[in-house]
Amino acid sequence: MKTYSRVLSIETKSSVDLRNVTGHVRQVVDESGLKRDLDSVLSKLIPKGAGYLHDEVDDNAHAHLRSIVISPSITIPIIDGRLATGTWQSIFFAEFDGPRRRRLIVHVMGA
Repeated sequence: MKTYSRVLSIETKSSVDLRNVTGHVRQVVDESGLKRDLDSVLSKLIPKGAGYLHDEVDDNAHAHLRSIVISPSITIPIIDGRLATGTWQSIFFAEFDGPRRRRLIVHVMGA
């Protein structure tokens, strides 16, 4: 399995310091080429305009099929107040019929 890693250097300012590193992590993901590779794979696996029956109604069958492959929803457990994701797991919002405005619903259950 191919991987991409980058070590980030974070300088803290006090004995207790919380630093938002989301932007740094996004940059590493962008550098990894993962998004481009995913787009390439989905375009080859489910090409636009390949004669899908749904295209007779709306010209977006490829978008619906890609969404099914990727899965339109996820459930992530919360353990000790934190998302229980693996070290290399991220949450992506995927658009296959854009550009357009979408809603992302985050639903937290339990107490």
